[in-house]
Amino acid sequence: MFKKILIANRGEIACRVIKTAKKMGIKTVAVYSDADKDAVHVDMADEAVHIGPPPAAQSYLIIERIIDACKATGAEAVHPGYGFLSENAKFAQRLADEKIAFIGPNIRAIEAMGDKIESKKFANAARVNTVPGHLGVIETPDEAVKIADEIGYPVMIKASAGGGGKGMRIAWNPEETRDGFDRARSEARSSFGDDRVFIEKFIVEPRHIEIQVLGDKHGNAIWVNERECSIQRRNQKVIEEAPSPFLDPETRRAMGEQAVALAKAVDYESAGTVEFIVDKDKNFYFLEMNTRLQVEHPVTELITGIDLVEQMIRVAAGEKLAIHQAGVGIDGWAIESRIYAEDPFRNFLPSTGRLVRYRPPQEGRHHGYTVRNDTGVTEGSEISIYYDPMIAKLCVHAATREAAIDGMSEALDAFYIDGIQHNIPFLSDLMRHPRWREGRLSTGFIAEEYPEGFHGGHLHADAERLLAAVALSIDLTYRFRLDNSGERQFGAPRDPRSEWVVRLGAHEVVVRTPSGFLPAPIELDVAFGDDPEIVSVRSDWTPGEVMWSGSVGEDRLTVQVRPALNGYRLTWQGITVTAIVLTPRQAELARLMPEKLPPDTSKMLLCPMPGLVVSINVEEGQEVKAGEVLAIVEAMKMENVLRAERDLVVSAIKAKAGDSLAVDAVIMEFE
Repeated sequence: MFKKILIANRGEIACRVIKTAKKMGIKTVAVYSDADKDAVHVDMADEAVHIGPPPAAQSYLIIERIIDACKATGAEAVHPGYGFLSENAKFAQRLADEKIAFIGPNIRAIEAMGDKIESKKFANAARVNTVPGHLGVIETPDEAVKIADEIGYPVMIKASAGGGGKGMRIAWNPEETRDGFDRARSEARSSFGDDRVFIEKFIVEPRHIEIQVLGDKHGNAIWVNERECSIQRRNQKVIEEAPSPFLDPETRRAMGEQAVALAKAVDYESAGTVEFIVDKDKNFYFLEMNTRLQVEHPVTELITGIDLVEQMIRVAAGEKLAIHQAGVGIDGWAIESRIYAEDPFRNFLPSTGRLVRYRPPQEGRHHGYTVRNDTGVTEGSEISIYYDPMIAKLCVHAATREAAIDGMSEALDAFYIDGIQHNIPFLSDLMRHPRWREGRLSTGFIAEEYPEGFHGGHLHADAERLLAAVALSIDLTYRFRLDNSGERQFGAPRDPRSEWVVRLGAHEVVVRTPSGFLPAPIELDVAFGDDPEIVSVRSDWTPGEVMWSGSVGEDRLTVQVRPALNGYRLTWQGITVTAIVLTPRQAELARLMPEKLPPDTSKMLLCPMPGLVVSINVEEGQEVKAGEVLAIVEAMKMENVLRAERDLVVSAIKAKAGDSLAVDAVIMEFE
């Protein structure tokens, strides 16, 4: 077994690999760029080596610097994680030349499966079902349109060397094919240094289901169940689960056996994933094979008890698989939510900055479910523009899918982040979505169910009552503290009341407190409006805590609490609302206050997220029609095309290509 390994990656996956290596008694070496000098994975490792400036192309992607780090530290093997050099055959070859083990598959498998075009040709030859398409390299937009017309719309334009949703576009007509071809090539060139793209038929109402495989150097290979990854946004996975709520045992077995056949055809060793598109009739088609560890591997580990990273290390060290196909079972259900640094209220645009507060839910067993949080950040960490926007992978395991969903909902409520925008409110809202809970999924789920984007969870009647009770308990706790401070005598509040009006945004809830209040722990009986039913409110919350955990009647809930002008900003199950507790007279006067209107920015193009200006596509004085491209801004390797929302005339341009802009920076102004 290896005595020391180097992890050629960063963030949560580097931390993940380090955890298993330590469990196995193996010393670890981290590598880091200037941007990551204070990163968590650097602190976790036994040793750390600096490899360059922040851009990945100048640090994590430079093969010779990884080799030099291995030589300097005596690392015997390299785990590449995912992304970066994980599927780079040249990197694997250089390691072999230096007699350094690669904790991954053989070079032949990487070359055969790592390129999407070549992998489909190989799969066809191996009699694996593949999606109809054109596997040759496409050179021009005109050629792309001709091929798309022949295949039939809709089509998927994909980067040959792509991954993570980058360099990928869906086109429904010739015009979208031309634009998608240019954008896919540009993103592919920026992200992978390879602008080759291909086109294939886009399966309508598809499900994205993948099979985990494990192989060793002795010809053994097994499949380790499936993961459903259909909840995607812009072809980027958002939520994964294992097993799939769609597959039956026969289809699962057929997909698994086909995945193993493909793996054996290339003498696959290590952990890998064969991805399939599955239609509504359970017909499945080979999509690609990822010759590396997947981001979503924790859900497989949770339902099987198999440490995939440990298996990768043991296989790389020459050991035979100790796991046989018959020994792979399914224990319960697991769900993974990807926590991203992005603003769901602004079309999920990237967000950067410092994690002023970072309080993930406690890992371990809770109320019938288990929480696991794979992360590479901590409070004070910087989310930069240089790398992937993922903050953490929150996983929940329970006996059933319903219990896992409920557990994930509670865990998301307890995940507290300040300093940047993040997608937790959206994930929380999705957990309550009826179609998700029923398992009626497709890769178009988010586009279909959130066609106008996400604007916050719905403040339904039950939520109003629950949040009003929580807000009142918080406010009375503060009032009790004030009334018993200074020279005031300790005891009951100076001006006890039995009726309150809780304003939740534009909504008002009348709350009565018929039987008094005890502050620590909170004990409060409430009734709503004219309803005679008495509901008990109980919590251990004390002033200053960011989480209110307790119960309102039979409902157990965790609510995030932040200060707001004259009140509190409460967040629960995707709902964020400002709560203000008033007396009836105060509420009456508050209704007379004029509403403050936001400033008019209709004659400006504002940068929607922190990013780099790729191009300014118009000139001052130019007349622009609705839908025309105004500018392109890149953030976290994704190009965002900014289009005119109406006919207009450009009066002034305030930015130029190459500028690094903050969110809401003015790019141009209109007449």
